[in-house]
Amino acid sequence: MRPIRTPIERERELQVKLGRKKAMASSLTKWLVDPKKNWFAKQHMKTVSTRLRRYGLRYDDLYDPYYDLDIKEALNRLPREIIDARNQRLKRAMDLSMKHEYLPEDLQVLSLSLSLIYSVWSWI
Repeated sequence: MRPIRTPIERERELQVKLGRKKAMASSLTKWLVDPKKNWFAKQHMKTVSTRLRRYGLRYDDLYDPYYDLDIKEALNRLPREIIDARNQRLKRAMDLSMKHEYLPEDLQVLSLSLSLIYSVWSWI
């Protein structure tokens, strides 16, 4: 014979089940968007980086400090020169976007070499 459960006990059981499902969905989402684990996410990151390079931006420039407090803290810890360079890249990209132009090819190549150096340092 099954024990009689109160509505509170049933609600707790449902919350536990939903918590497990959310954890599974969260891990699946993390796997889907992680370029190190998912080939499609890596290809998407390359495509976005290529498009951003036309405006002189890096992929990391898209991180919004107002959206995530961890990013805000990370930006606060960076040296002032790096923050100034990031702000300058963002201003230049907005200006180019308003003019419907791309960055000249010679500056795009410079941006590519800097992003390669940056990616090498991130693996070390």
